[in-house]
Amino acid sequence: MASDTELTLHPDRLFPAEQAQRKVARAIFAEIEHLPLISPHGHLDAGLFVRDEPFRDPAQLLVTSDHYVVRLLHAQGVPLADLGLAAQAEGPSANGREVWRQLCAHWGALAGTPSRLWLEHELFELCDLRQVPSPANAERTYDQLVARLAENDLRPRALYERFGLEVLTTTDSPLDDLSLHQALQDDPTWKGRLLPNFRPDAVVDPGNANFRKNLARLAEISGEDTTTYSGYLAAIHKRREAFRSAGATASDHGVPVATTERLSQREATATYARLSKGEGSPAEVEAFRGHMLDELARMAADDGMVMQLHIGVVRDYDPATAQAFGPDIGQDFPYAVEFTKTLRPLLSRYGNADGFRLVLYTVDETTFSREIGPLVSYFPSLFAGAPWWFLDAPDAMSRAFTALGETAGISKLAGFVDDTRSLFGIGARHDVARRACAAYLARLVCEHRLSEKEATKLAVGYAYDTPKRLFKL
Repeated sequence: MASDTELTLHPDRLFPAEQAQRKVARAIFAEIEHLPLISPHGHLDAGLFVRDEPFRDPAQLLVTSDHYVVRLLHAQGVPLADLGLAAQAEGPSANGREVWRQLCAHWGALAGTPSRLWLEHELFELCDLRQVPSPANAERTYDQLVARLAENDLRPRALYERFGLEVLTTTDSPLDDLSLHQALQDDPTWKGRLLPNFRPDAVVDPGNANFRKNLARLAEISGEDTTTYSGYLAAIHKRREAFRSAGATASDHGVPVATTERLSQREATATYARLSKGEGSPAEVEAFRGHMLDELARMAADDGMVMQLHIGVVRDYDPATAQAFGPDIGQDFPYAVEFTKTLRPLLSRYGNADGFRLVLYTVDETTFSREIGPLVSYFPSLFAGAPWWFLDAPDAMSRAFTALGETAGISKLAGFVDDTRSLFGIGARHDVARRACAAYLARLVCEHRLSEKEATKLAVGYAYDTPKRLFKL
C-alpha cells in the first residue's frame, strides 16, 4: 500500500468495494476506457490551439484557472488574490510559486472531492509527479512541474491527441467573430476538430448589464438593424448561420428560465422596443427571456442545432467580489428549479418535432427523478444532460444514473460533458465519468437486471455513441 507521501492512482478507483461487482466494473471499463473522447460542451479558448504554446505556470494551470479548486481553497480562508486572481482595483495577485504553496498547504482540504481526483490524475498521468503535494515539498514539486510543462508533449495540440479527443467544442458568444476557429481551419498542421458552440445569452437576456451595448455589437457583426425586433431576429439568425458554417452543431443557454410562453408578434415587438432602450419592467424582462427561449427553439427545430439548457445557478453570487475579480471564479450556487410546468409551452410546440433536440442540465438533483426523468422518458426530442457543476462527482453521478436510468433508461442520457475551462483536466474528468458509469452498470449486472454484454453496450453508448450521434459530431 502506498504511503501518505506517495502519489498513486489505484486501478480500481471508484469501482465497487464488493468483489463481484468490482470484477464486472473492471470488464465494462476495459471496453470504454480507451474510446475516443467526445466533448460537446466546454469553455476552452480556441486560441490555445492556435498558439500551441507550452503551459508555463503550473499554479495558473492547476489552481487559478480552475474555479472548482479556487472555490475549495477560498473556503479554507485563502484570499482570492493569494490564489492568483487579479483584483481590478488592487495590487498584483500572488505569483505562481506562492499560489502553489497554498494548494500544498491545503491539499488535505480537497480530500474526497472530485477536484482532488482530477488533480491527482493530472499530476500523476501528465506531470509524472509521484509525491503527494505538501508544504515540505512545495518548492521542489513546483520546480518539477515547471520543467515538465516545458516539454512538447504537454502542449495543447499534443494533449488533444494524447487524450484521444475526436471532437472538442468551445462556447462562444454570437458577438465573437470566430476568427480563431477560422485560423485553425486554415492551418494545415492542425489535425483535430474544434467546433464553436452558439451561446446567445448576451443578446437574449435583457437582464444583462451590457444588453444595449451587446445589441449594438450584434448589429455591427451581423449587418442587421437591431433597433427593430425584426432586424434583431434576423441578426440572431445570421449569427447562427455563421456558427453553423464554422461547424457548430449545438447551442447553449444559461439564462434564468421562469416561463417559455410565447408572446404575440405585437407584444414581442413592443416589449423589445422598450427593452432595447433600457426601459421595461422586470416582468417584461422575464417574459422576453421566455419568449426568446421559445424563439430559439423554433430556430433549432428549423436548422437542427441541438439546444442545451443549463439553468438553476445564481451566478456571481457576491456582487462585490464579482466586481473586483470578475466572473467564473467559483461563486456560482444552485437553487431549486422546476422543469415540468415551465417547459410545457415549449415542449407542446416542439417536443415531438423531428428536427428538434433539447438537452436538460441541472444542479438540482431532486429534479432527476421528479421531472427530468419523466419528461425525457416521453418526449423523443428530450435528453438528460450529464450531472453538472456541483453534481459532477462520482456519488452524484451514481445517484443520477439511478434516478434517470430507472425512469428513462441510460440510452436517454446525453453522455458525459466535461464543461471545463481546463484543457489539462479533460482526460481526468472523462476517466472519472466512465468509471462511475461502469460501477453503476456493474451493480445492475450483479443484481441480474441486465446481462454484462448489454451493460457494456450501454456503457459504450454513454461514453461515445450517444453524444456523437445526438450532437451530430
